[in-house]
Amino acid sequence: MKKYIAEMIGTMVLVLMGCGSAVFAGQAADTVGAGVGTLGVALAFGLSVVAMAYTIGGISGCHINPAITLGVYLSGRMNGKDAGMYMLFQVIGAIIASAILSVMVTVGVHGGPTATGSNSFSDGMMLQAFLAEMIFTFIFVLVVLGATDEEKGAGNLAGLAIGLTLVLIHIVCIPITGTSVNPARSIGPALFDGGVALEQLWLFIVAPFFGATLSALVWRSLRKG
Repeated sequence: MKKYIAEMIGTMVLVLMGCGSAVFAGQAADTVGAGVGTLGVALAFGLSVVAMAYTIGGISGCHINPAITLGVYLSGRMNGKDAGMYMLFQVIGAIIASAILSVMVTVGVHGGPTATGSNSFSDGMMLQAFLAEMIFTFIFVLVVLGATDEEKGAGNLAGLAIGLTLVLIHIVCIPITGTSVNPARSIGPALFDGGVALEQLWLFIVAPFFGATLSALVWRSLRKG
């Protein structure tokens, strides 16, 4: 149970810090030092992963992302029960974080585009959004699988490699979808924002899972060599 709780806490921190940066500082321009922009939001997500990797990595492996969990499962590194429980607690963690952000927005002000930083894509841009989320999730999960491999991985530097990769992905993908590459990160905010965010939520679940599946297949092939 400890590893499930760890995944819940880790995902909560990721969504709280990452989406929180977008909500409160992503576009703010009227407060000195508040407008962090795309790079600032990207760093918030990436640094959250680094922090959690070195905090709960030894307990749960710090997936904090259903797409990563799917990739790890398909790579044969965990059983189906654990994979399902990981995903469940990741979503719970994201919902908790989104609830916290929603309350904070309700009692104050914010400079971000939505109440909890949900993902979305523009009209007519569904294919672009799907490809972006699938491809960037593929890259992200592939890095995770490679960096954490027991024999061929990056050892103690794995957390840093994974976090910085997420920064890179956000820099490119934020203008397209706000960057998900993580179904739990999208589910939590969408439940509170509703509307378009909820209508488009399917893409931010399906595309990352496609990307993660492809990553698992590619990594298993590369590792055999």
